[in-house]
Amino acid sequence: MNPQILSLEPKAIWKNFSALNAVPRPSKKEAKVRAFIVAFGNRLGLKTVVDPIGNVIIKKPATKGMENRKAVVLQSHLDMVCQKNDETDFDFETQGIKMYVDGDWVTAEGTTLGADNGIGVAAIMSILESNDIAHPALEALFTIDEETGMTGAKGLQAGYLNGEILLNLDTEEDDEIDIGCAGGIDITATKTYSEISPKAIVTAFKLTLNGLNGGHSGMDIHKGLGNANKLLTRLLYNLQEFAIQIAAFNGGGLRNAIPREGHATIVIPNDKVTAFKETLSEQAATFKHEYQKVDANLNIVLETVAVPNTVMADNDQTSFIKTLYAAHNGVYKMSLDVEGLVETSNNVANVIAENGQIKVNCLTRSSVESTKYDLASKLKATFELGGFKVTFAGSYPGWQPNPDSPILKVLTNLYEKIFDKKPDVAACHAGLECGILGTNYPGMDMISFGPTIRGAHSPDERASISSTQKFWHFLQEILREIPVKE
Repeated sequence: MNPQILSLEPKAIWKNFSALNAVPRPSKKEAKVRAFIVAFGNRLGLKTVVDPIGNVIIKKPATKGMENRKAVVLQSHLDMVCQKNDETDFDFETQGIKMYVDGDWVTAEGTTLGADNGIGVAAIMSILESNDIAHPALEALFTIDEETGMTGAKGLQAGYLNGEILLNLDTEEDDEIDIGCAGGIDITATKTYSEISPKAIVTAFKLTLNGLNGGHSGMDIHKGLGNANKLLTRLLYNLQEFAIQIAAFNGGGLRNAIPREGHATIVIPNDKVTAFKETLSEQAATFKHEYQKVDANLNIVLETVAVPNTVMADNDQTSFIKTLYAAHNGVYKMSLDVEGLVETSNNVANVIAENGQIKVNCLTRSSVESTKYDLASKLKATFELGGFKVTFAGSYPGWQPNPDSPILKVLTNLYEKIFDKKPDVAACHAGLECGILGTNYPGMDMISFGPTIRGAHSPDERASISSTQKFWHFLQEILREIPVKE
C-alpha cells in the first residue's frame, strides 16, 4: 500500500480502497475480490451470504435508536474496467493497482484506477466496520460483472434483500443525484475473409493511431472524443488510392470504453511509398486540427515491419473498410424529455481482423427501449450489407426516472441544507444497476450518487480527494436522516 494514500482523509475510505485495490478484480474474474469481501464480512462477525450468481450480501443491524427507520441497501459493484497504456507492463489478473497522489487527485500508474466503483465499495466497507456512525438496518450488496454484462444485477433473485431504500454509490459527479439511466445491448459482427499473397514488390508498415483520451462510452460519448477504430478506418479509406493491402487490424478493447489506440499492418507497392507518406502526413495534420480541443495528443505513427505472407483479398478489404466506415459511432439521438441528456448512442469498441477472421464489438445504449433497438437494427443492417453475421446479446433495461421518489426528496433537501445549493438531479447515459435490480425488487425506492471521478474506463482515471471527503460526509448524513418505517 502507498503510505501517502493511507494518510488521506477520510482515512477509513482510503484505507479500504487501498486494501481493495491490492486485490485483482477484472470483470468476470471476481473470485479473489469476492473472497476478500466475504472474509471482511466474516471478520466483522456480520451475516455474510454469497448468492448463486456470485454477489455478496452483508447485513448489519441498526445502531441504537435507529431500529424504527426503513432498512437501507447500500450497493456498489466489485469489478473494474481493466485498461492500460500500451507501454505499461501490467497484469490485471495477478497485480494490485499502483496508486499515487497528484494534487487533489488519486490516480494510477498507467492503468485504470478502479475508483469506478471501488470508492463506493470502500465507503460501504467503512460504514460496515464503523462503531460511531448512526444508521438504520443495512444490507450491503456487492454485485459482480457490472462493467461487461450486468451479470450480478441480472442474476440477483428476489428474497435476498429486505431493504425499502437502495443507495447506489456509482455516480461520478459529487453535485449530481441520479434518478435514471440508460439501458444497453451488445452487438457483435463477425465475418471470414479470404487471404492472398501481396500483389507486388512491396514495403510493409505498422500504422498506429494513438494518444487519444478515450473514456466512458456512456458518460463521455457526447464530448466528441476521437474513436481510434473509426479514425483509423477513415485513414485507411482515404489512403486506398495507394493500393494498400491490409494484413491485420486491431483497435480498442472493452465495449464500455471509447477506443484510445488502434493498429493496422499494411503493405504498399514500393513505387507508391513516397506519395503515400506525403498524403499520410497531410491526413495526420487534418486529424490533429479537427481534434485539437478534445484529443490534443492524437498521434499517427508509421513503422516499417517485415512483409507478411498474406493480406486481405481485394473485395473483402473493400467491404471491411466501407462497412466499418459506415457503422454509426457516437450520439444517435438526444432526449426530448430531459434537456441535455443523450438518449441513444453507440460505441464501436473493438475491431480485430487477422488470420481470415473479422470481429467487431459494439455497445449501444439508450434510455428508450424502442430507440435502442432502432439503432441496434440500423447497425445490424449496416454490417449485414457488408456480409457480416450479426448477433445481439446482454440486453438490459434502463432505469425509468421517478421525480416523486421519497428518497430523492430526502437527498435533495439534505444536500441543499449541508452545501447551501441545489444538487443537479439528473438521469445519466451510463448503465447503472438500479433499473435491473428493480425488476426483482419493484417496490424499492432507488437513488444514485457518488464522489467526483474523471477519466473512468481509461488509464487517466482519477478520483478527487476533496470530493471523496464531501461524499463521505453526505453519505453519513443521509443514513442519519432515513425516514421511519410506515
